[in-house]
Amino acid sequence: MTRTLFRPVGPAELKLVADSNWTAFPPRLPEQPIFYPVENETYARQIARDWNVKSSGTGYVLRFDVDEAFLRAYPVHQVGASIHRELWVPAEDLDAFNAHIVGPIELIATYPETE
Repeated sequence: MTRTLFRPVGPAELKLVADSNWTAFPPRLPEQPIFYPVENETYARQIARDWNVKSSGTGYVLRFDVDEAFLRAYPVHQVGASIHRELWVPAEDLDAFNAHIVGPIELIATYPETE
């Protein structure tokens, strides 16, 4: 079985995912010790619209499926309201995480900066 997760990203991360042929997320930067996919599309859209647009001009939402058994190692963290739920995957586990993605990573929403 798989579980559907979401990831809000800016243009730089989107390009790296596209460069992987939509199969993997890029390694974390030194100041990014955690990779945090989110559990629901509404929360991912909030982040893309409210944070990514402000920091980089455009926000994107990605959807992907991951082997559910693999995800059991990563507890869900609620970081705000009931919809604000994330998995916290240590950066050193990202290669293993990517290996358990089932199918392509899909771009499902784009938020351009509005004036």
